[in-house]
Amino acid sequence: MSWPAGYGRIVLDETDSTMAEAARRAGTLAGPEWVMARRQTAGRGRRGRAWANPEGNFAATLVLQPREAPGVVALRSFVAALALFDAMVAVTGRADPFALKWPNDVLLNGGKVAGILLETHAGGALAIGIGVNLVAAPGAAEVEAGAVRPVSLMAETGAAVGPEDFLDQLAQAYAVREASFVTYGFAPIREAWLSRAARLGETVTARTGTSETVGRFETVDPSGNLVLMTAKGRVGIAAADVFF
Repeated sequence: MSWPAGYGRIVLDETDSTMAEAARRAGTLAGPEWVMARRQTAGRGRRGRAWANPEGNFAATLVLQPREAPGVVALRSFVAALALFDAMVAVTGRADPFALKWPNDVLLNGGKVAGILLETHAGGALAIGIGVNLVAAPGAAEVEAGAVRPVSLMAETGAAVGPEDFLDQLAQAYAVREASFVTYGFAPIREAWLSRAARLGETVTARTGTSETVGRFETVDPSGNLVLMTAKGRVGIAAADVFF
């Protein structure tokens, strides 16, 4: 598997979290850089939640220096999700068990196999953190009540792939999707994402810290918002956790 031109690569034996490592290095990087760690001692997911990362699972952060407005930069969560989908297909040879869950999870046989976390740093650097359960998944007791059950790639598909080999696949897939995004904008990314979306057309629940919205998942709009048809009409949601 060839490494994408223009992208750097740092592989560490251990760090606290690849997101923290990326933040420390962001100001010194001249171009896109992948930071991967074989072990994380303090991995984290969305909303400050802990992210379990036993050895053999995948933890990496891509650091970019985007030039677009913040709302456009944030759409790279969809770019990353598509790249993850592509990499999963590449290592398993199958597309049918995988689906994309708004805003930034990858599902395998209905369970969560991967998550994405975006953060911006001083100077405009964007860090895209990606965690994948390659060989092991947390127990049900370790996730929020009602959340999608965690699964691992190996247990669900039998595919055995190491973190560095997965990084090769993911980096190449991301480079292709990023080039499309920069060249053609969000429209083709949005269309591709929707074609792989979990529970499209079905009733879902979107929860924030203060509210809950139930409705039929109609689409994702051109700004990346979740659009639900509720009893009160169409509602666009910019940020929430989605429950099935």
